[in-house]
Amino acid sequence: MADEPLHDGGVQPPGEAIHLPDPSYLPVIVAAGTTAALVGVVVNWWIFGFGVAVTVVAIARWIGQTREEMAELPLDHGH
Repeated sequence: MADEPLHDGGVQPPGEAIHLPDPSYLPVIVAAGTTAALVGVVVNWWIFGFGVAVTVVAIARWIGQTREEMAELPLDHGH
């Protein structure tokens, strides 16, 4: 790369595009559901069940969202 000619501003072009995932509220929902499940272990079984249900649904949606984002990447990404 050091031997490549410099372009208009004296800066070399980027070597690879960087992919960042879209912002998501799902990690916060997973944390809240996990917290509710842990509190439910001590307090009441239905709080535990609610926390587990919220956590499982949020994790499933998070996995689905990640799979959709991965499918949108170009085929040569990461090579």
